[in-house]
Amino acid sequence: MRAARTGLIISAMAASLMSTSVSAAELRVTIWTGNEAHLAMLNGFAESFKAKHPDVTVKYETIPPGDYTQKLTFQLAGGNAPDLGWMMEDAASTFANAGVLVDLAPALNAAEGYDFADLSQPAMGLWQSDGKVWGVPFSTSPFVIFYNKDMFDQAGLEDPLQLAAKGEWDMAKFQEVAAKLKETTGKWGFEFKDGQGYDTRIMHALMPPVRAYGGDMWANKECGLDKPEAIAAVQQLHDMVFKDKSIVPPGETGDYFSGGSAMTINQISRASLMPKAGFNWGIAPLPTGPGGESPVIGQAGIVVFTNGKQKELAAEFVAHMTNKENVAAMAQFFPPARQSVLDSDAFITSNKLIPAEQMKVVADAIVKGKVLPSHEKSPQILAAMKPRVDALWRADANVEESVKAVCAAVQPLL
Repeated sequence: MRAARTGLIISAMAASLMSTSVSAAELRVTIWTGNEAHLAMLNGFAESFKAKHPDVTVKYETIPPGDYTQKLTFQLAGGNAPDLGWMMEDAASTFANAGVLVDLAPALNAAEGYDFADLSQPAMGLWQSDGKVWGVPFSTSPFVIFYNKDMFDQAGLEDPLQLAAKGEWDMAKFQEVAAKLKETTGKWGFEFKDGQGYDTRIMHALMPPVRAYGGDMWANKECGLDKPEAIAAVQQLHDMVFKDKSIVPPGETGDYFSGGSAMTINQISRASLMPKAGFNWGIAPLPTGPGGESPVIGQAGIVVFTNGKQKELAAEFVAHMTNKENVAAMAQFFPPARQSVLDSDAFITSNKLIPAEQMKVVADAIVKGKVLPSHEKSPQILAAMKPRVDALWRADANVEESVKAVCAAVQPLL
């Protein structure tokens, strides 16, 4: 009798363990932020997901942005795919065409109250085709100028927001004030995005001025960097680096966020770093140019990987993360793709660090801006560009010859 009873207990325990192993699940999510405020928000989404899936845990894995796409590729190729993850706009076409992304349309359409039509169609351009949805953009974030108000005051200069309000914030004025800031403060006038404009942020360094001059990097399968508009834009940057010495040069560190540079270019998610900066600051639109207003938008989406272990659950979590309520919460850091959130007063007042008048700069740029270029061969294109762009950033470089060399290298890939 005792043996039989023991057997029943063991059987019950085994059944319980089996039930637990079946119902419990872990979702691996790759991201490129380690910011505490961002992680607190993301963990909040994981907790609210437990309302329907109490046995699911979400594990966020941070990969630095400069290494993100490469390391993610290695994970996929090595059979260690995450379930879902963030994806940069320049990699979207590459991964979709490689067949490694799950079609999210069924999960999004099945999600109660999701309202897929509320997602801006221009914002969805990179992420859907032929009725299939390869990702949902959680950040449609224009690039803006962050400026150190204290340095502008020290130099006796109007700041970029004041100049923009007067219609005077253009590429010529940008060069002028950067030089005066360097001269009067001894600090750099401008720094490329995250200090990586010569390395992993080449496109972020070149695209804003090239578009301001009315040019493009590549469009309609043609390299545009060797056209007169783009050459003029790149020549101005080169002059600022090596003649004016107002832009942080290769090999030097400016670090706007610790007061080393008067201006930088970034997105509003970086405002979360500013409370520790120790100076008065603000944001302003990108300077205009001969091509007029040309806001540049960086975009990031959430995708699910075909080789992940929890594809259906991961797709459901994407729907949860990008519903109206959670998009409204993300809007304080990541400008939304949902039209209802973007149009709301709540968006203008969503970021407690940025005044409403400056958040209007962001909203206006989303409406008028164009997303950074994407191509199914983006990794190969960027790899082909890199050594030719490196050659450009020498004091004695011939800018026109250098950009023509870039186009000669990338044109076959386009």
